[in-house]
Amino acid sequence: MLDRIRPYLPTAALAFLIVYFGFHAFTGDRGLLMSGQRDEALAAKTAELSRLHLERLDLETRARLLRDNSLSADLLEERARSLLGYSDPRDYVIRVQR
Repeated sequence: MLDRIRPYLPTAALAFLIVYFGFHAFTGDRGLLMSGQRDEALAAKTAELSRLHLERLDLETRARLLRDNSLSADLLEERARSLLGYSDPRDYVIRVQR
């Protein structure tokens, strides 16, 4: 019985490998059926990257204004008040929760 099946074993093994890799090509983590989720994740990460880029530009601008050669008095006063928790007696303080 084994002698009759032996010539077909390489063909069966090759067919099994083709089915196995074909199945995972469609349903795997990087398969064809997951392309929609990959596109959504890419769009979300692109939006996050642009938000972080704008935040970084804002922080770089604020840091540039705090340097010795171009010190902004208004920004320095704002930072000192927020870090120390002080305010001018003539100021209106409105507390918001984050």
